[in-house]
Amino acid sequence: MTPPFGTPEDRVPLIEIKNVSKIFQNAAGEFPALIDVQLDFFDGEFVGVIGKSGSGKSTLVNMLTGIDHPSRGKVIVGGLDVHAMKESAQARWRGKNLGVVFQFFQLLPMLTLAENVLLPMDFCDVYKPEERMGRAMSLLELVGLGGEVHKLPGAVSVGQQQSAAIARALANDPQIIVADEPTGNLDVKTAESVYDHFTNLAAEGRTIIMITHDPEIEQRLSRKILLADGCVIDPILVATLPWMPHSDLLNLNDKIERISLSSGDRLDINGRFSDQWIVVESGALRVSLFGYQITLKPGGQFAGLGIIEAIGLRDCLVDAQASPTRLAVLPRDTLYEALESTPDGQERMLDGIKRSVLGKTKEGRGGQGVIR
Repeated sequence: MTPPFGTPEDRVPLIEIKNVSKIFQNAAGEFPALIDVQLDFFDGEFVGVIGKSGSGKSTLVNMLTGIDHPSRGKVIVGGLDVHAMKESAQARWRGKNLGVVFQFFQLLPMLTLAENVLLPMDFCDVYKPEERMGRAMSLLELVGLGGEVHKLPGAVSVGQQQSAAIARALANDPQIIVADEPTGNLDVKTAESVYDHFTNLAAEGRTIIMITHDPEIEQRLSRKILLADGCVIDPILVATLPWMPHSDLLNLNDKIERISLSSGDRLDINGRFSDQWIVVESGALRVSLFGYQITLKPGGQFAGLGIIEAIGLRDCLVDAQASPTRLAVLPRDTLYEALESTPDGQERMLDGIKRSVLGKTKEGRGGQGVIR
């Protein structure tokens, strides 16, 4: 199970994007589409890559699939440097290891749905010739097209064409499925069916990387990656301040400080951390207040007296409960400056802290009077 922030612990990444930048040249000069992107993807993940138009999502897909080359950095898949291969070897590697689902399907209109699914198998020679048609039929049956296999793409609905594109992406049983806005042209019901397909594939151990604008998909994701102006937004900020404009999140990206504590280490929230916003990234914090002990796990938020007004906070004890406990902290002034552009930004941030703490307290004396 992927933690709320970052990537699974103690696992070797299937895909490593190492400090990848992509610079395009145009009449106005250089345009950075990706800036020093560093990401890992693991077996069995269903990852959503989210961002506004022009944020770098499609460029990232092109780096992953080897369709385009980075200006700097490397993409390592299964220990193999994707962009170090010759073009012909890379195309064969892509056919065997990646399934790509495009927004506009890219089915060949003169071929039937079955023949479209056969193409990757014929190109990569993964299955014996006598096995390929049976596999194509099975895959089309899997996505609900068992009765449409001999029809041309133009003779079926848009949703059925996308389902056929998913079947084609699975033709060579790839470990990785990359989908670029696969539901952008689909109705809600058909989009849900596509999401079901991808959820099932991830449950089987495949890695699904989906570029999407659709907020409905977020509840199905193992985790999400937010891009803004070619940069990856810190997952701490994405998870705890999801309502903040992307540009403001990006401005906070390099201002977060990481702190590692050992079990039993105490956090001085009336001293050094009095004006710090604190988020538990891994491990756990124990907050002792009014005789109650509240455990804040990854995603839990807290703050010192300089940020929140709390009865008896000066007597509050905050200790690390696990080794290591990793915290992300932001100074009050830096955070509040970013919050100024968001209506009720400070109140929404404080509500996040209240929900984090009050949700852990018992009814009664430890309830709504703890923080106000």
